[in-house]
Amino acid sequence: MSFESLIEQTREALREVLPETIEVSDIELEGPHVVVYTKQLDAFLSGGDYLRQVAQRLHRRVVVRSDPATLIDPKEAEKAIRALIPPEAEIAQLFFEPETGEVTIEAASPGAAIGRGGSVLNDLKKQIGWVPTVVRTPPIPSKTVEEVRIHLRNSFDDRRTFLKKVGIRIARDPLPEKLWARSTALGGYREVGRSAHLLTTQNSKVLIDCGIDPGSDRTPFFNAPELLPLDSLDAVVVTHAHLDHCGLVPVLLKYGYKGPIYCTAPTRDLMTLMLLDAIKVVNQEARKALYDSSNVRDLVTRTIPLRWGETTDIAPDIRLTMHNAGHILGSSICHFHLGEGDHNLAYSGDIKFERSWLFNPATNRFPRLETLVLESTYGGYRNVQPSRQQATEDFSSLTNKVLARGGKLIVPVFAVGRSQEVMLVLEEKMREGKVPRVPVYLDGMIFEATAIHTAYPEYLNSQLRTQIFQQGDNPFLSDVFHRIDSQSMRSTVLDSKEPSIILATSGMMSGGPVMEYFRAWAPDEKNGLLFVGYQAEGTFGNRLQRGVSEATFFDGSRQASVPVKLEVATIEGFSGHSDRVQLMNFVASLDPRPQRIILNHGEESRILDLASSLHKRFNVESRAPFNLEAIRLI
Repeated sequence: MSFESLIEQTREALREVLPETIEVSDIELEGPHVVVYTKQLDAFLSGGDYLRQVAQRLHRRVVVRSDPATLIDPKEAEKAIRALIPPEAEIAQLFFEPETGEVTIEAASPGAAIGRGGSVLNDLKKQIGWVPTVVRTPPIPSKTVEEVRIHLRNSFDDRRTFLKKVGIRIARDPLPEKLWARSTALGGYREVGRSAHLLTTQNSKVLIDCGIDPGSDRTPFFNAPELLPLDSLDAVVVTHAHLDHCGLVPVLLKYGYKGPIYCTAPTRDLMTLMLLDAIKVVNQEARKALYDSSNVRDLVTRTIPLRWGETTDIAPDIRLTMHNAGHILGSSICHFHLGEGDHNLAYSGDIKFERSWLFNPATNRFPRLETLVLESTYGGYRNVQPSRQQATEDFSSLTNKVLARGGKLIVPVFAVGRSQEVMLVLEEKMREGKVPRVPVYLDGMIFEATAIHTAYPEYLNSQLRTQIFQQGDNPFLSDVFHRIDSQSMRSTVLDSKEPSIILATSGMMSGGPVMEYFRAWAPDEKNGLLFVGYQAEGTFGNRLQRGVSEATFFDGSRQASVPVKLEVATIEGFSGHSDRVQLMNFVASLDPRPQRIILNHGEESRILDLASSLHKRFNVESRAPFNLEAIRLI
C-alpha cells in the first residue's frame, strides 16, 4: 500500500468510526505508526472504542495526539500537573514534547500519580490538553537512561523527520508476484559469536543482530552480496544487548545504513552502555575502534523501541512481534509474520527456558509458527546444567571455602544479567548468615547496568518487582556492595589483605578490569576464580578453564608472565542460556510446534547433536547450516 493510499484509507476509516463532533486536523506516518491529530483528544480517547476500531480497519498501529493548537503553555501545564498530582507521588522530573503533545511524568510512586482507575491522568488530559505518561523514578539513578532521554529530546526534530521517512518506506507497494522468503546465515552458525541473520523476501530485507566474535576479530559476512548496499535494508532488529549480538550495529550506520533499529527500550539503553564501553576498552588497549561515539548517538536516534507483545509493521510484507526470551533484561524472541500469513518464523536470540532470579522463562506460545531459528549454546548431549538452587549451593560452598582460608574470590561476569543474579544470591546468603559478610566490590559497568535494571521493573519477574517496589526491599542497594569508581579505589582493593569478593568485567576475561585483579591475585593459592558464564573458544577465560599454569601479558612494550596458582572453578547453573534439557523442553512445549528448526549459536558438535535429537524426537526438519548458507522458507 502506497503512502497516499494509506492516508486515504485512514481518512475513510476515521469517517466510518468517529462522530461528526470529533474533528481530525491532520494524519501523518511516523515509523510503523499512523498518527492522527485532533482538537477533541479527550472525546476521541474516552468516547467508545474509536482507536481500536480504526486500528483494526487499517491493520496498523494508530496513535492519536492533540492538535498542537490545543496545548496550553508548558509552564502553565507544569503548574496544573503539580497541583493535581498528590505530593505522595513524589514527582522527580517532567519532560514536554511539543511535537507529539506528550508529557512524561517521572514519579517515585506511579500509582499515586495515575490515580484510581486513571482518574488523575484523565483530569489532567482535560485540563492541559497534553497526553500524560507516568514512568517510575529509577531506585538507582542511571546515567545512561538519563543521557538517552536527553539525547532523544535534543534530537527530536531529526528523529521526527527520520520516522516520517521510515513510515513512507514501510507503506510502499509490494510487488504483485507470489511471496518468497529465505533466511541467510551471516554469522553465528556452527560457532558462538558474531551473530547475524538476513531475512529476505522479494520486497524486503531485514537484518537480525549484528555482533562481534568475542574470541577473535572476525565480523559477520558484511561482504555478502545479498546484504549490500547496506541502505537496501528495511530494518535492523536486535534481540538483546550482548556484544556478540549487537556489537557491530554502529558499523552498519557508519558505512551507509540509514534505516531503523528495532528492539526493546531496555535493550536500547543497555546496548548504548555496552557499545560506549567497548570504545573505551579498545582505546585503552591502543587499538583502533571500528566506530565512534557519534555512531552510537546515531543508533539511539534511529532506534524504535517496542514492547513485548506489540505487533509492528517493519516492511511492506513483514510484521514483527517481540516476546520475552528470559536471557537478559529486555532480551527478545523475534517473531516475524510474512505477507498475509504466508509464513511465520521466530529467531530465538539467546533464551532461558527456566524462571531465574531476574526473569520469567522464555515465551513458548505464538499465534502461528512454521520455522524456528534456535540457539544451541548448550545443545550437546552432555550439556546438562544444575538447577538454580544447586548452583546457589555450589556458589556458597566455594565462596565459603575461599574466604575461610583468607583468600579473595574473583568472579568474572557479564555486566548485564549474570552480575545482577550473582548480586542477588550473595545478598540473600549474607543476609541469611550462610556466607560471611565481607565486602563485595563491583568493577566495570556492573553498577550502571544494575541501575538500568531498576529503570525497567516491568521486564523483571513478578517476585523481584514485588520485593523492590511494593515491599521496599531492594537487594541491589545492600550495604555489602561497593562500587569501584576510580583507579585509586581499585588500587586500594588490590593491595588489601582482607578477604573479599570481586565481581568484574569482562565475563570471558577478554579485557576489562577483571584482568588487573587476576594478574595481582593469580599467584596466591589462597585465592579463587569462579566462572558463572559461558567461555567462548579462543577467549582467555576458556584457556583458564582448560587449565594453564602460567599466563602471559603485555605490560606496555614488555611481556610478563604470571603463575596461575589460584583455584579455578566453573558453575554452569548461573548461565543465561538454556541447557540441553531446557532446549528440548522448549521445543516440546511450543504451541504451535514449527515444521522446521534451524540451529545456530553453538559449537559445531553441539549443534549437530541437537539437530539429530530434535529430528528423531519430534519428526521435524532440523537444519544446521554453515555461514553464508541460505535456506528457502517459502
